[in-house]
Amino acid sequence: MFATATGLVMLVLWVLTLGLKVFAFVDCVRRPAAAFPAVGRQTKPLWLILTALAALSGLLPSLTLNIIGMAATVVALVYLFGVRPPIVAITGRRW
Repeated sequence: MFATATGLVMLVLWVLTLGLKVFAFVDCVRRPAAAFPAVGRQTKPLWLILTALAALSGLLPSLTLNIIGMAATVVALVYLFGVRPPIVAITGRRW
């Protein structure tokens, strides 16, 4: 029974982190390149590479709680909460 509960928790964590990473990548693709330096962040190509690698790492469930998977989750969170809000503020495009 414990193995089933652990497996279920891991599945939920994997699905949530994968969704987070894919959302960060898709959002990064949709933002204009000129907005990134305008808000004092790194360039769009760098954020595309970082979020793409994060999304790719999310495709492997075994990396969910691995150091690589956690680092990828942090990259996605930094983009979503540190880079995206100022870009949304200057472009006015929420989605």
